[in-house]
Amino acid sequence: MGQSPSASLDTENSFSDRFGFSPSSFVSSDGVSDEFVGNRDYTAEIPDECLAYVFQFLGPGDRNRCSLVCKRWLCVDGWSRHRLSLNAQSEIVASLSSLITRFDSVTKLSLRCSRKSISLNDDSLVMISMSCRNLERLKLRGCREITDEGMLGFAQNSKNLRKISCGSCMFGARGLNAVLDYCTNLEELSVKRLRGIHDGAEAIGPGAAASSLKTICLKELVNGQSFEPLLVGAKNLKALKIIHCLGDWDRVLELIGNRNRYRKENFNPNNYDSSDNNDQLMEIHLERLQVSDIGLSAISKCTKIESLHIVKTPDCSNYGLVCVAEQCKLLKKLLVDGWRTDRIGDEGLAAVAKHCPNLEELVLVGVNATYLSLEAIASNCSKLERLALCGSGTIGNTEIACIAAKCMALKRLCIKGCPISDIAIEALGSGCPSLMKIKLRKCKGVSCEAGEWLREQRGSLVINMDACEIDGGFEASVSNGGIHAVGLDYPRVTTGDASTSSNGRLGL
Repeated sequence: MGQSPSASLDTENSFSDRFGFSPSSFVSSDGVSDEFVGNRDYTAEIPDECLAYVFQFLGPGDRNRCSLVCKRWLCVDGWSRHRLSLNAQSEIVASLSSLITRFDSVTKLSLRCSRKSISLNDDSLVMISMSCRNLERLKLRGCREITDEGMLGFAQNSKNLRKISCGSCMFGARGLNAVLDYCTNLEELSVKRLRGIHDGAEAIGPGAAASSLKTICLKELVNGQSFEPLLVGAKNLKALKIIHCLGDWDRVLELIGNRNRYRKENFNPNNYDSSDNNDQLMEIHLERLQVSDIGLSAISKCTKIESLHIVKTPDCSNYGLVCVAEQCKLLKKLLVDGWRTDRIGDEGLAAVAKHCPNLEELVLVGVNATYLSLEAIASNCSKLERLALCGSGTIGNTEIACIAAKCMALKRLCIKGCPISDIAIEALGSGCPSLMKIKLRKCKGVSCEAGEWLREQRGSLVINMDACEIDGGFEASVSNGGIHAVGLDYPRVTTGDASTSSNGRLGL
């Protein structure tokens, strides 16, 4: 298939030499020689659209090899490939024009350049934007030669852009403002380690994209507060993630909370516009920030929050969590990394149990919860399906026995670095009837025999133990990289720096 006639004849000659016959002596039932049947391209009868559909199931390497079969496959691969990832070094500029011409249907483009290399420049980025008119997603990593001017030219040609993610680049506020002004359909903005965002930088936003933005992620920025106009002006924002950004964030969160309160107080049903929802924010992720109970109290005014992450914010306490629980009664996912500061504990969790009956996922890291709060959660949060308890010195056999007895809907459980023993495993043997997966790590009081016994009691249960690696016949080896390795779909609770090492605190 796809061979030239000469290549096919060479193959046939080799057969005749080995077996002493001529291929022309074989004739098919319809009178056509097998010589011609062997040269037939059976894929010629497959429509281009079907061939493109088959290509969608192949990885990048296999697609590249398929494109070398024949000119038709090369053409089909070109117009049907919607994702493209390029090593964005300056050496690619010479062949960039032909690449973009071939893959002119790309909707998702990733440009990455290593630290030790020179990246493509403004002219190359503008050329890409002029050729890829269907581009909806762009990821820039380490493209240090791209400036504000390049981003301006790109934004002017990318009216269909819906998502942009940039990290370790050198452009700044002017380039981002150009994207916000011209990309009116932008829905997701992710900014990480942007060198041009520094103290004294001009304000960013809101821009024309403020009405369409749904997700904003700011990570490892020196002056993330320059995004304040955008964060306040994005009235349809659903998810906000602020991770490891310097400065005091209480004021920004207060402005966001007060914006929602002001809209509610001045809501006029006679002038109601369904496209202008007063309270859209549903997910907030705060990690390694200078934020206190003032900030938590402010975001509690966003009453539709369903997912909240409070990770390594030492100034937050039970008071802030109580404020959130009392106002955000639709809360479904809660992750608290208390960093062993003992500022968030039973009081805050008891408020969650009392006011948030829809809770489905709870992750506690370094939080010294006791039977008092866990019993309340197990009793009142009847929809709880995923639970992770890590690095707590107060969660023992009594607490696990309570969970086993009362968490009827629990499907996935992770216990790491807690002082439990075989008694807790025995309780799980007859409790949590919906339990599907359990992971036990660094629980020194749990023996390998207890794990074997639990597997015998509940054969369908997937068990992961670092003591003897019991997995119920599914996965034999599991990473020690943190909660996400449990298979519980829990998010990683640290940023992408050295703290993610397995040698860190609890390997989280």
